[in-house]
Amino acid sequence: MKVLNLRCSRLHCFEGWFASENDFQSQLTRGLMECPVCADSEIQKMPSAPRLNFGAQAAGQAELSARDPAQPAAGSQVQLDKGEGGGPAAVHEPLNRPGLAEQAAFLVALRQVMAATEDVGRRFVEEARRMHYGEAPARSIRGQASPREALEMREEGIEVMALPLLLGSAETLQ
Repeated sequence: MKVLNLRCSRLHCFEGWFASENDFQSQLTRGLMECPVCADSEIQKMPSAPRLNFGAQAAGQAELSARDPAQPAAGSQVQLDKGEGGGPAAVHEPLNRPGLAEQAAFLVALRQVMAATEDVGRRFVEEARRMHYGEAPARSIRGQASPREALEMREEGIEVMALPLLLGSAETLQ
C-alpha cells in the first residue's frame, strides 16, 4: 500500500492510499481523484518522507513514553521551512502546515452541521417557507436552493446560509 500526500489546485492538502505508483498514475490519468474539500480534480503529488516501520523494541517504547511531547522524537518526520537567506527558520511537524488545521476545523464543523440537520433536498425552499409561516414545525434543515431562491427567501425575512458542501457529502466526510 502506498500512502501519498496530495494537493489540489486550491492548495487543499490530503492523503491518498494506492496499491502502487501505477495505480496512482492510472487514477490520476482517468480523472478518478477529487479533493475531499472542494471536489477539484486537478491533483498533484507532493513530496513526502517515507515512513519505515520495523516494529518497536521495549526500550524504544520506553523512550517514546518518557520523551517531552513538545519535542519531536528522534527519527520523526519534520519539515524545514526556509527563512530569509535560505537557511532553516523553523522546524515543525507536517500536520502543523498552514491550512491543515483550518481544513480539519472546516470538516469537523461540516460534520456537525450534517449530523444536526435534516436533509430535505430539493424541497428546501418550500420547507423553509412553510416553517417561516408557521405551517410546519420549526427544525434545522438543509437542502438545495438556487442563488435566486436564497435571495428571495432573505427578502421575505427567512434566514438562510449557503454551505460549501462536498460532492460526496452523502458519504462519510474524511
